[in-house]
Amino acid sequence: MGLLELFLIAVGLSMDAFAVSVCKGLSVRTLKAKHAVICGLYFGGFQLLMPLIGFALGVRFQSLITSIDHWIAFILLSLIGINMIRESGGEAENLDACFTFKAMLPLAVATSIDALAVGVTFAFLKGSDHSGSELIGITTVVISCAGVLIGNRFGAKYKSKAEIAGGIVLILMGVKILLEHTILA
Repeated sequence: MGLLELFLIAVGLSMDAFAVSVCKGLSVRTLKAKHAVICGLYFGGFQLLMPLIGFALGVRFQSLITSIDHWIAFILLSLIGINMIRESGGEAENLDACFTFKAMLPLAVATSIDALAVGVTFAFLKGSDHSGSELIGITTVVISCAGVLIGNRFGAKYKSKAEIAGGIVLILMGVKILLEHTILA
């Protein structure tokens, strides 16, 4: 998997964190730099950690499902993408302005579950390793920080569009993996 493909996956995965960061930015009356940094570190940290966990799980089962690994990658990425698109039309999340551990931890876990599945996918791809986790984490830090600032300044205008774009990117990456291992092989 190339750097561009990995970056596109990182951006797609970070869209959930972006959407929640926009909502957190909306909830803050007086925005401080620490608000953006807190969101960035929580969301980026979990987006870095979850693919590592998924990769470790995937490696354990890789030998059992090598013949269908491209189908698993396609299905996981497509389901994640479809779910992101489906959720984009829902009600805006109503988050409070609390940035404590108790408030941020569940949000960070919830927005990074899809990264766990992507980590499993990394384990099944030939020539792939867990090094993409760092790029996913860094990308999410930057996008989450931007989301807080955008949410505070512009409101929820970009939340659903970001989730739709992220979902489309993940579906397209799943289709690309499937094509590379079937028709284009």
